[in-house]
Amino acid sequence: MEITIIIPLLAAAVQSGTPILYATLGEIITEKSGVLNLGVEGAMIIGALAGFIVSRYTGSPVLGFFAAGIAGSFATSIHGVVCLWFQGNQVVSGLALTILGAGLANYLGTSYVGLSAPGFSPFAVPLLSTIPVLGPIFFNHDILVYISYCIPPVMCLFFSSTRFGLGLRAAGEYPAAATAAGLNVLAYRWFGILAGGFLMGLGGAYLSLAYTHLWTTNLTGGRGWIAVALVIFAFWRPGRAVLGAYLFGSVMALQLRLQALGTQVPSSILLMLPYVLTVFVLVMSSWRKKTNEEPAALGVNVEPVG
Repeated sequence: MEITIIIPLLAAAVQSGTPILYATLGEIITEKSGVLNLGVEGAMIIGALAGFIVSRYTGSPVLGFFAAGIAGSFATSIHGVVCLWFQGNQVVSGLALTILGAGLANYLGTSYVGLSAPGFSPFAVPLLSTIPVLGPIFFNHDILVYISYCIPPVMCLFFSSTRFGLGLRAAGEYPAAATAAGLNVLAYRWFGILAGGFLMGLGGAYLSLAYTHLWTTNLTGGRGWIAVALVIFAFWRPGRAVLGAYLFGSVMALQLRLQALGTQVPSSILLMLPYVLTVFVLVMSSWRKKTNEEPAALGVNVEPVG
């Protein structure tokens, strides 16, 4: 009996954690390059709106999905211009991006509130979905969830086993040494900003094209801030980001189910649970964090050479 209750909850945790996972992986790439981007929430909601609009007017959620990634990259490119070109404060620029993204999405999306768009539907993966316990939890979702399974191992290989990935890490750890070795640090940081923004936009697209299939104001609901916290919890490791995203997903799924069951706990308290967990995770991660986990030059601007 307990298994029949737990399995749907864990499956819902995977679904709820997927948009957070996309955003967290995007922020990891950005921070690995040495750029701190607190505008994840803004990039996500811009991506969510762009994906919804493109899918609604073209009838293709696939086009909407990629349009969301491009919109996320465009949003974070604003952060890149401020921080890499004008040498602005990365914290202030990221916060401004969040405010800009939320305001722009609410303004442009007003006429779409409550409307639906073609999206992605769950389907069972042959053979894998029949595995006891694990099958219903991990292999009965939409294609965007399955794509999210592939990104963390690819990122791990990218950071550890490719020349470009090692150069990206050098840009975030020792930009002066990387420049002396002939690497274009600003180019690597631009890649980190744009690639990270693309994944953030995909996280937003998941909310509008797979999780809800409709548009509403404040669709991201603070998930971008959770992603920023999860980067610290994950110690900038893609594998740990998966665990963290599903942990938060399980809390979100639990509070939704408790509300559906008509619990006597006030709904405002239940809605606080993911953010209470965010504070707890930050405290515990800061307490246990090793000094060599964070990119050494994170948040430090690098002036153009020449």
